[in-house]
Amino acid sequence: MTGKRDWQRTRVYAWENRVVAPRDTTFVEYRAAQAMVDAIWSDMDLLYPPAVEPLARQASTTVASADRLSIFLPARTPSWLLLHEIAHAMTSDADGSSDGHGEVFMGLYLQLLVRYLRLDHSKLLASLQDEGIAIAVDARPVFINA
Repeated sequence: MTGKRDWQRTRVYAWENRVVAPRDTTFVEYRAAQAMVDAIWSDMDLLYPPAVEPLARQASTTVASADRLSIFLPARTPSWLLLHEIAHAMTSDADGSSDGHGEVFMGLYLQLLVRYLRLDHSKLLASLQDEGIAIAVDARPVFINA
């Protein structure tokens, strides 16, 4: 993220741990992650999906990370976390600018959770509002020209 503080990050992580993680206990193995990213990217009518790459061994506090070109994952990743990182890839430009955990990120992340994990949209939206997390419900990937 460039230029502004990621003001929702702590709230989003707490919300995920409290609301999302308990509702999805599935995992994605590293060897299957690229196919999943490619399928989701295609299903969302996007071209040029990011490459899935191994998370650096020295990444002691980072669980996973992503930008427009790459998604860095460990050997095994919770499914909801893979969707979190895909939302980061969709809200990052090739120049490195990003929405962080802002409104556009949350809008896309919500769409992914509902579409691919079949979580209840209205319950997730209500929980986000209860937590004071801002969301752009009609968010689109930042690199799509309207």
